Amino acid sequence: MTNQPYGAYDPSYQDPQQAAAQGVWPGQQAYEDPYADQQYTQQWQGQTWETQMQPPVAAAAAAPGPAPAAPVAPVPPAAPEAGPEYGPATLAGNSRVTDAQRARAEGRSPIIEPGMQPAALTALLGLLLAGGAALGTYALLVPLVVLQGLTAAGWFRLNGMWPARQGIALGFLGALAADAALLVSDRSPAAILGTLGVWVLLSLVLQLRSHADPDERMYGLMATVVAAALAIAAGGYLAADASAVTVGAVAVAAGAVARALPLPTPVSVVVALLAAAGAGFAVDGSAGAALGAGAAVCALIGHRVASYDYPSRFVHFTAGVALPLAAAAPAVYVLGRLVA
Repeated sequence: MTNQPYGAYDPSYQDPQQAAAQGVWPGQQAYEDPYADQQYTQQWQGQTWETQMQPPVAAAAAAPGPAPAAPVAPVPPAAPEAGPEYGPATLAGNSRVTDAQRARAEGRSPIIEPGMQPAALTALLGLLLAGGAALGTYALLVPLVVLQGLTAAGWFRLNGMWPARQGIALGFLGALAADAALLVSDRSPAAILGTLGVWVLLSLVLQLRSHADPDERMYGLMATVVAAALAIAAGGYLAADASAVTVGAVAVAAGAVARALPLPTPVSVVVALLAAAGAGFAVDGSAGAALGAGAAVCALIGHRVASYDYPSRFVHFTAGVALPLAAAAPAVYVLGRLVA
């Protein structure tokens, strides 16, 4: 260490007080802070725009980009929902509004009468019955079988049960069995009652074997029994006297046509009764008039039943044709024996 004269300046010498103020103690080397000069300088931390580093505008425009979205076609307004469809009634268990319920809800009558065409067919079938009775038993059997088939099919369709092939077949077979029993027993009315009792038991057994709901089984049982009863009861024409069948069938034919005339219902009923009585009187005098009027009353009841519950065209051309004649058969038999 070289000796310096007293008072000479030593650049490495640092005053202890100043060193303590700066945090450096004697004997400790002081280091410069490289960022000291930047302590009070504002620094820019973001990216700078340098034109020499950016691609040309044309090149940027030429660069491929995402494809533009296809124009969206305007969505048309949704069509109003269609109302419920009303088809034929069924026993399948699906809940729906029947045609009769819809008619009542819309303020329309659920009663629609068959009209002139079914009435003309009723008159034609009645005349065939009258002619067959005049010709003989087996000639009467042909239009009678047609009447019984229409009765069985029309009753099931009138009750909303279609297709009901088993029930229709059962009712029609009951009618054929009654006809056969009548022919074998020399046209004894007991054959009709016996066949009806057997067919009620048979219908009950068949419905007990069904796997449908209890309500549906009961409904099917009643429809089957009534269809068979009406078809079997139509065999009354075969049990009645030939003259009574002729008078009664002609009277029903005249009353059906008169009932279909475009008149108010009360007037139409009166005109139909008068027409039936007049036709019976023309065939067999006063006895024929009484028989014709009685048969017409039953025929009008059958006509009313065929008009009930907003029936379809098929009902009109089956039940609407057959029920007036089928309902009149017991009256023809009973009144024919009374006025004979």
